[in-house]
Amino acid sequence: MLFTAQQIQTIREQALGMDKHRQVTPEVLATIYDHRLFHLFVPDELEGRMTSLPEATRMFQESARIDGNLGWLVTIGAGGGFFASLMSREVSRRVFAHREAVIAGSGMPTGTARQVDGGFIVNGSWKYCSGSIYATTFTANAVIEPGFAVQNATGELSADQDEPLIRSFILNPGQIEILEDWNAFGLRATASHTISAVNAFVPFEMTFSLTETLGYENEMIYHYPFLPFAQVSFAGVAAGIAEHFLEAAESLATQRGSSSHVFGKLEERKAALEQSVSDFYESVEGSWEELLRNGELSNATEAEVTSRSIAAAQTALSCGQQVFPLLGLSAAMEDAEINRCWRDLQTACSHALLRSF
Repeated sequence: MLFTAQQIQTIREQALGMDKHRQVTPEVLATIYDHRLFHLFVPDELEGRMTSLPEATRMFQESARIDGNLGWLVTIGAGGGFFASLMSREVSRRVFAHREAVIAGSGMPTGTARQVDGGFIVNGSWKYCSGSIYATTFTANAVIEPGFAVQNATGELSADQDEPLIRSFILNPGQIEILEDWNAFGLRATASHTISAVNAFVPFEMTFSLTETLGYENEMIYHYPFLPFAQVSFAGVAAGIAEHFLEAAESLATQRGSSSHVFGKLEERKAALEQSVSDFYESVEGSWEELLRNGELSNATEAEVTSRSIAAAQTALSCGQQVFPLLGLSAAMEDAEINRCWRDLQTACSHALLRSF
């Protein structure tokens, strides 16, 4: 167990308040910092606690089983550590090497960047930046305006670009405005707001390319393909929320004296989730072993990991879809534990990377 019984009790006692106020509490954030959960993919020399993907995914699942907001924030925050290998060692130390370091940002290239002496002027807005209100660093992708010479990794100028070039930019909180527009009905405390930058100057050394590794080549997590990495992480969250949902559903069904049909459906969904999650981890662990053995994943392995991740998430979602309607009006109350779990599950599984179509 990653969390103590007291920590679990404290987090769950604060879950309703976090949901209502749409904000994670300082106590929950302190627990994340204490366990260094935002640093699961950060090299040890940067005050990280480098963790294998299978082990980290189980941590995501355990966090989400306690509370969906906790699981999502831990997963998103930890995922930012993936960028450590894309930054220079000096910059990565500046970004990651302190207790509360965490990145929020977006991979969507919804900004523009104009090259100037020493760097870029960045403008744009980016949606769904989880953890925005406590992030110590922001990253955002932007399209470099055509017709400008673009520097390579050593800072030398290359030829003018005829095709749009996307680059990632590292911004500090003082350069970012947060539009508090995350009004989703689930995962309410994740602060997945829109961020924007207006004429923000970003030095060249505070930019990176998603395809260019600059350091920490010996850390195997950075060789795991990013798409299945993200799908595995999110599937772990979905599984954890579904486990919490089934626990809460069983408790409510017992209180209500529900029929044998309801308990039969609960047992059916428990078995289906357990089997799907088992298949999922078999695939994740196999892919990790292949990565350690070969230094890369085959296309077939990538496809299998993607398939098993989506299948696990869809099975998790089916727990809510099939059981929630059987629990009566008491489950429809927003302040009910089962209701929060159901809303969080629906929201997490709405992510584009977990959909089966």
